[in-house]
Amino acid sequence: MSSPPSAETSRVSLGQLVRYFLYLGTLGFGGPVALVGFMHRDLVEQRRWIDEDEYRLGVALAQIMPGPLAAQLAIALAYFQHGVLGATIGGLAFVVPSFLMVVGISMVYVRYGGLWWMQALFYGIGAAVIAIIAIAAYKLARSTNKRDPLLWAVFGTLLVVTVWAEAELAEMFVLAGLALLFARGRPSFRQALPAVLGGALVLSVIWLVERWFVNLTVGGQHVLLQILVFFTKAGAFVFGSGLAIVPFLHQGVVQQFGWLNEQQFLDAVAVAMVTPGPVVITVVFIGYLAAGFLGATMAAIGIFLPVYLFTILPAPWFSRNRDNVLLKTFVQGATAAATGAIAGAVILLAKRAIYDVPTAVVALVSLGLLWRFKIPEPILVAAAGMVGLIAYSLFKS
Repeated sequence: MSSPPSAETSRVSLGQLVRYFLYLGTLGFGGPVALVGFMHRDLVEQRRWIDEDEYRLGVALAQIMPGPLAAQLAIALAYFQHGVLGATIGGLAFVVPSFLMVVGISMVYVRYGGLWWMQALFYGIGAAVIAIIAIAAYKLARSTNKRDPLLWAVFGTLLVVTVWAEAELAEMFVLAGLALLFARGRPSFRQALPAVLGGALVLSVIWLVERWFVNLTVGGQHVLLQILVFFTKAGAFVFGSGLAIVPFLHQGVVQQFGWLNEQQFLDAVAVAMVTPGPVVITVVFIGYLAAGFLGATMAAIGIFLPVYLFTILPAPWFSRNRDNVLLKTFVQGATAAATGAIAGAVILLAKRAIYDVPTAVVALVSLGLLWRFKIPEPILVAAAGMVGLIAYSLFKS
């Protein structure tokens, strides 16, 4: 389905945007892939508050810069509409609901010594989530790439690369944007030189973050400072899907600092998957177990501060040059790459969430219900959670 032209969009008020992100942060299940698709469906196709070009600009910015995809896209779109104030309030509206939910779950977890039922819920919900994100990824790719064979070629390449590497490689988004820029934009030498230098600069930043910054050691023996610094590094490390952060967190949280044991870490990942909002909210659970409410707060500040800064600092340049033909061509390539990486992430997540007959049945039934009847995602998630409780007690106990 093609998106409406920008002429049909109407400027959205800050209040409307904040209410939307509160809603999405409260009821947006499915992780980054689904949330990005929901934003396109709700803001571009249905409400028509944001046009296709602005959405693509936000996706390109969110994929190129470090930070979990969904949170960064929400902040970018809010910035394009209402500047720094919009980015700040919109970002908080998106994050705070899931923060409060995870703090509540953490309190129950500590009080009662574990949440066996969380693993049981995830047994069903994890499979249903695959159906949700598969539909979202399909719709996003179709609306972004339309009938353009070159964009679909970029999509296919990134899908294969993502599955092969088992990670979303930020470098590939930059290279895809540059490839389309030269293939379609045909820039002169004077235009090409800044584009190549800018791409090289972004690639250098990515390399610096991945190879140097995440290995810095700061914090000493002060637990709250350790938490803040560690999760700030984690927030700067994540490119694309927030699930890319899980191996990094495991190494630091379990092996380096010993804040959680293996079972507690698995529970933390399950909490992230069964609560709405950004997946990286799992850090709040980890912070709470390590140092109570202050630890949860420090973890949330640490993980989202880089996301916020890496969005609002380059966003003015993106906003000023949004009508530049070469930038639009670059954004087309980077966004097509993003849709391919998102589709690849669906395959990787499916391999982890669908591993026996009950989970396969839940995933297929969920896919059919979403495709045929368009059941609201929160209702599907709740039903899958109930199925998970029953199936877990029958097959896993």
